[in-house]
Amino acid sequence: MQIELDVQNCFYESSPEEGINFGDASAPLATETWESWFHRWLEILDSSLPIAPGYEIGLRLTGDAEIQTLNAQFRQQDKPTDVLSFAALEVDLPQNAEMHNSMPLYLGDIVISVDTAKRQAQQQEHNLSTELAWLAAHGLLHLLGWDHPDEKSLMNMLKQQVLLLRTIGISIDIE
Repeated sequence: MQIELDVQNCFYESSPEEGINFGDASAPLATETWESWFHRWLEILDSSLPIAPGYEIGLRLTGDAEIQTLNAQFRQQDKPTDVLSFAALEVDLPQNAEMHNSMPLYLGDIVISVDTAKRQAQQQEHNLSTELAWLAAHGLLHLLGWDHPDEKSLMNMLKQQVLLLRTIGISIDIE
């Protein structure tokens, strides 16, 4: 399975006054780590995927200011959030069979606020990398059509996130 992951660590693009800071490291995770994680996750979620020669996902790590703007624009909630997913599969794009069989299928974009992830990591008493993995897995599930309009579906989604994180060596308990 081919995965194309476009990781945008906005730390490199932002100015210091924007407040995006990954702490001691210039970036919390290497692009290769993200690619490995998404590859493993998509292998597990294979039955949920449309058949394609490969898959493409955009991942953007940003700060509270940018994610608040996106949240207000697309969800009419003028406040920061931890993760937003913009699923491409929800959009009807005309594709002929040749295109479908030759190009990676674009699943969509995941945007994560590192500022919010840091706060949540401290609250949950785990490291930033664990929180970022948690949020990325949550975002991926949304790209594939998972949702949590009620408590039962939320618990199912959280259990799936726990399984995804276990495959990359991260253990999280949900209550």
